[in-house]
Amino acid sequence: MSLPLLALFLAAFAFGTAEFVIAGVLPEVALGLGVSIPMAGYLVSGYAMGIAVGGPLLTLATKRMNRKLLVILLGLGFTFGQALCAIAPNFELLLLARIFVSVLHGSYFGIAFILANSIVPAERRGFAMALILAGLTVSNILGVPGGTAIGAALDWRATFWAVGLLGLVATLFIVLALPASAGASATQGSFRREFSALGRQQVATGLVVAVLVMVGQYSLFTYIAPLLTQVTGLEAEAIPAVLLLYGIGSTIGVFIGGRLADWRLLPSLIAVLCLQAFFFLGLYYASPYPLVMPVMVVLWGGATFAFGSPLQSRMLLWAADAPNLTAALIPTGFNVGIAIGAVLGGGLLDAGWGYRALPLVGALALAASAIIVTISAALERRGGAAPPLPAPAAG
Repeated sequence: MSLPLLALFLAAFAFGTAEFVIAGVLPEVALGLGVSIPMAGYLVSGYAMGIAVGGPLLTLATKRMNRKLLVILLGLGFTFGQALCAIAPNFELLLLARIFVSVLHGSYFGIAFILANSIVPAERRGFAMALILAGLTVSNILGVPGGTAIGAALDWRATFWAVGLLGLVATLFIVLALPASAGASATQGSFRREFSALGRQQVATGLVVAVLVMVGQYSLFTYIAPLLTQVTGLEAEAIPAVLLLYGIGSTIGVFIGGRLADWRLLPSLIAVLCLQAFFFLGLYYASPYPLVMPVMVVLWGGATFAFGSPLQSRMLLWAADAPNLTAALIPTGFNVGIAIGAVLGGGLLDAGWGYRALPLVGALALAASAIIVTISAALERRGGAAPPLPAPAAG
C-alpha cells in the first residue's frame, strides 16, 4: 500500500469518525448543553445536509486550486472545526461548527476519490477507491467506539478534541506523503464541462443508483436495533456485537468491491446490486431466527459496501475530463438517500408496517438499481462511445 493512499485513508477515517461519533455521545451532549435528545439529533441531520449541499459548492469554488494544497487546507479546517465543537458554549454554536466541518467533509471525499484515481495505475483504481471508502467503515469499527469511550471516561468535549487531533495527524501525513502534482488534471477544464459530465447517462444513472441504494439501506439500518430486539428476540446487550460484526463485514465488502471493480467493472456492479437485493430478502426471512439473523447482517453489510467502488469507479471513468462536480455529488447522493430512507422507514412504521417488513423496501430499491444499471449498460454498448480522457495537466 502506497503512503499517499494511506494518508488519504487516515483523513477519511478522521472525517468518518467526526460524522458518526456524535451518536455515541449524543445524550451527554444534550445534557451538557441543556437541550432535548431529539433537538440534539439535528447535529446528525445538519451534518448530512452540509455534506449534501455545501460539499459540491465548495468543490466547485476551489476547482482551480492545487489539489494537495486544497486537501491540506481542508484538513486544517477540519481540525479547527473540531476545536470549535469542543469549546462551543451552546447548542447553536455547536450545530454551526458541525455544519462547517460537514461542508469540508463533502468536499474532501470528492477530491480524495479523484486523488486516489490519479496516483495509482488504471488497474488499481478500484482498490484505491475502496481504501478511501474503508475510512468510513473502519471509523465505525474503531473511531466511534473509541470516541465514545473517551467521552465516557472524560467528557464529550474531550471526544471532539481527540477527533481534531486525529485530523491534524492525518493532515501532517498528507503534507509529507502526497505528491504535489497529484490530481493536477482535475483543475483543468471549464465549469460548463463539469455540468456537461453530469448529463452523460453513466454518471446520471450512477447518481440515481447511489440514492436508491441508500434509501433501501437506511430504511432498514436506521431501525435495525428495534428489529433485532423485537422481531429477532435478541437482548439489547447483544446489539453492539451484531453491529460490530456488521462493520467488519462492511470493511471486508469494501475491499472485495474494489477488487471486483479492477477485475470487471460493469458486470461486478450489476452482480453486487443483485446480491444486495437477495440479501435483503434473506433478512426478511431470517429476521425471526436469532442464530441466522446475525449471519445475514454480516453478509448484508459486506454486500452493501461492496457496491461503492464499482459504482464510483464507473462514474469517475465517464467524467474523467471534468471529475470535480461528479465526485462531490457522490457523497451528496448517498446522504440524500440516507435522509429519504430514514424518513421512509419511519413513515412506513407509523403507517402500521412492522419492523420485519422494512427489508422488503431494500429488496425493491436494489432490484430497481440493478435494472437501471443493466439498462445503462445496454445503452452504453449500443452507443459505442469510449470514456473521455482526463484533461491534460497545465504545463
